[in-house]
Amino acid sequence: MRRPLSTLLLAGTAVFFGAACGDATPAASSGSASAARAPASSRASAAASVPSAAPAAPSAAPVSSAEPAASADGGPAIDDGAWSTKTSTTLETDAGPMVFHAVHHGTLYVEVAGKVVWVDPWSQGKLEGAPAADFILLTDTHPDHLDPAAITKLSKPDTVKMGPKAVVAELAGTLPIANGETKKLGPIEVTATPMYNEKRGPEAGKLFHDKGRGNGYVLSYGGKRVYISGDTECTSEMKALEKIDLAFVCMNLPYTMPPDEAAACIAAFKPKVVVPFHHRGSDLKVLEAKLAGSDVKIEKLDFY
Repeated sequence: MRRPLSTLLLAGTAVFFGAACGDATPAASSGSASAARAPASSRASAAASVPSAAPAAPSAAPVSSAEPAASADGGPAIDDGAWSTKTSTTLETDAGPMVFHAVHHGTLYVEVAGKVVWVDPWSQGKLEGAPAADFILLTDTHPDHLDPAAITKLSKPDTVKMGPKAVVAELAGTLPIANGETKKLGPIEVTATPMYNEKRGPEAGKLFHDKGRGNGYVLSYGGKRVYISGDTECTSEMKALEKIDLAFVCMNLPYTMPPDEAAACIAAFKPKVVVPFHHRGSDLKVLEAKLAGSDVKIEKLDFY
């Protein structure tokens, strides 16, 4: 269940293809925050910076290009009548089930073939009691996606990390994967997809996410394909996706896109099921209205 912004500020917030993005058991991996985030020290000052210049265009936002903590990543979650208390969803495949657990914001983890794959573990979500990672997929360098403290907490001696070159430069031992590349990660096949802004940024002439820096991912297993968007606007590459069975799509401002823009992209690539995530502060009833009557099913999971 969501907590109001005031609760998050008073209590101090903490965290995975979270998603992504855990209570005492994996099934209770909702996005309740409990411990202070521990960002990389090398980026602490950048994450806290606030440009003084006003944006030159409506699409620009006077905030840091490093995405801030949960209390300021788009405002309090809108109370839309309890979006969901469900924390996991299962995709049946020819090789067995993939179980996706919502944790917080863009953090989630997947149980597949006896392995656990985390996506963007973040200390703002509750990690206590969550399963350790066999594999970790990282999408970007912003602190809600690259959190060394959370990664350390979930890692085992043989945990394998994979991410774009920008992440590799900041997190030693991470295997590189670039936009358009496909690599094996344990039981799954991972294809990196572009994630980027086309128009939104901290100031005129700058974008929150430059093309090529970060990755979205398509995970293939047992004849099924799962898309995890990362932080992105509606791009031509997203619209061109094909045969997606399950999609996790971001939708909040200022860093990604609003629900109506996300709906337009979702309607273009037509996943069988879409799960909104990274949606703090967004009115998801807009998404429901835009996709009403389409063949896309909206699966509601509790990321906050």
